[in-house]
Amino acid sequence: MPGKVNYHFYQLALIACLTASTLLTTKAVNASRMHNQSSAQADREVAARFAPVFYQGLGEHERNDYITNFDFDGDWRGDNNWTHADDSRFKLKANIYYAVSETQTHIFIHYAVFHPRDYKGGDKGTLLSEIIREGARRGGKYDPTGQLGEAALAHENDMEGCLVVVAKNGDDLKQARVVFVETMSHNKFLKYATEGAKDGGFDTVTLEDERPRLYVEPKGHGIEAYRAGQRQGQRNGILIYSFNGRAGDPEQERGERVGYDLIPLSTTLWQRSQRGVNETYGEAYDYGRMTISVVQKDGRQQESQVKLGKRGSSFLGAVGASNMARPPWGWFDRDERERPQGEWFFDPARTIKRHFNRGTEFSIYYTYAPFLGIDRRK
Repeated sequence: MPGKVNYHFYQLALIACLTASTLLTTKAVNASRMHNQSSAQADREVAARFAPVFYQGLGEHERNDYITNFDFDGDWRGDNNWTHADDSRFKLKANIYYAVSETQTHIFIHYAVFHPRDYKGGDKGTLLSEIIREGARRGGKYDPTGQLGEAALAHENDMEGCLVVVAKNGDDLKQARVVFVETMSHNKFLKYATEGAKDGGFDTVTLEDERPRLYVEPKGHGIEAYRAGQRQGQRNGILIYSFNGRAGDPEQERGERVGYDLIPLSTTLWQRSQRGVNETYGEAYDYGRMTISVVQKDGRQQESQVKLGKRGSSFLGAVGASNMARPPWGWFDRDERERPQGEWFFDPARTIKRHFNRGTEFSIYYTYAPFLGIDRRK
């Protein structure tokens, strides 16, 4: 009898321990999930506050200049986007991708703008692009710059964008101010300072309530600062995309303004890049390790190594020059090819500090960098 009592006692004790452990695990999982949701919400609020106004130039094939998301056709294949862009069954609703990181002094927001087609060169553009790339492949030794292999008139998929740099003023976003903007335009980072930044030597970008005004060219979709009344006024008109939290459809709304929504890169294109080459990515690149500057939870500043590894780096594309379009971590400046691949996306603080000759007032120590595994403090 005593042995039987002890057996039940231990059985009950074990059940109690397991139940307590399960409750603790559940609480930890829920707490982590709530933290992630809170962080994601904070990112969206930041990206929404400074979301640019995009002045999209329109070419003769207007639909091919509409801004949309990569999976506008309901799948994640990259090699059917050119064809589906002409299919009216697929709506080209206005979405723009974003990512947020932060140092002690500044916030860095990447915005990525996708079009299913880059159609420079008109109807012959895709054929000429294939000829250029094949020539580059066969005669690479006669092109020591390596730039011929990157040349193309037209190709499936197109992604360009910008990096908006915001100077913090406490924790209130309303008090924060945009100071620098860099745009991606055909493998070239264009550098701009805002008028309030008082930085001589750089072109300026104008703001609309702290939202940079940017121009997206038709056909090739390179992005630069908007200049009202200059050559950017295309004869086919301009479509103005501004953030309102709703993915508008320009074919339905038929006005000169379209509202757009924001999509996080982290849960979409970045997540799919982890599988390397797949139906979304035609090429992958091993980003290896990167040394970054981090603020520890106790306030100490230190250098830290982060393993990035192999990631999808170019979208799968079959029309024209293949696999030509890239996500932000694949972007580079053709005049800075010696710099580490992906630096502009993964380490924007160090990049901007170098590009704009900043001093000690510009911190490169991250307090938040989700793509490098640096979470916001709970």
